[in-house]
Amino acid sequence: MKSVDLKGKSAIITGGGTGIGRAIALALVARGANVVLVGRRRRPVEDLADVINSGGGMALWAQADVSQEHDVDRITREAQSSFGALDILINNAGISGSGAIHEHDVGVWDQVMSANLRGPFLMCRAVLPGMRAQQNGHIVNISSESGLEFYPGNGAYGVSKHALNALGEYIQRENQELGIRVDTICPGMVVTPMTDGASGLDREKCLSSEDIAELTIWLLTLRTNVKIGRPVLIQTMENPWQR
Repeated sequence: MKSVDLKGKSAIITGGGTGIGRAIALALVARGANVVLVGRRRRPVEDLADVINSGGGMALWAQADVSQEHDVDRITREAQSSFGALDILINNAGISGSGAIHEHDVGVWDQVMSANLRGPFLMCRAVLPGMRAQQNGHIVNISSESGLEFYPGNGAYGVSKHALNALGEYIQRENQELGIRVDTICPGMVVTPMTDGASGLDREKCLSSEDIAELTIWLLTLRTNVKIGRPVLIQTMENPWQR
């Protein structure tokens, strides 16, 4: 059975300059894909694009806030202008925000929902018309173990990831007859800039960004008639919070 060849495919990766996004970008480029790296901070995405292009790959970068509709429209136009068809969207950008619901800061709540849910919604809405027209496309949402479990005090972050999982399932069901697949990955603790400073965390027992990238590539290269029906939970064997 022949798997999907990623050579020449074009992918947008949000949160593409560091951590999981960076690892996925490098994994895609290693398999011949072209990438558009999107991030709120210019330096990480620009630097990674330089590394990829100097190594013979093809990368564009865009400084943008994916929770803003005009930024999303700009990213999509620029990517389509440069690469034509858009084959892959990796919704990886996200921020944390915790707190008990009854005392949660409203400003933090809105920021988290904007980045973790509105952003993926806008990105999917922007790329889906093209994917539907070409009757092919693959969206991968990077969610969290917090999108499957219910941890008291996980606040807006946990709620946003549960909602992201639901968003992915709705998009899958609405578009699968047109050859579009949506997968959602729910990682446990990953060593990324977001986890820096986490008290009591044993980083030797955590997942790496490369673990998530390898799973992403596996999902992207499955035969086109194969889909994963539910969010994929990836964890470590050892509890990273137990020393």
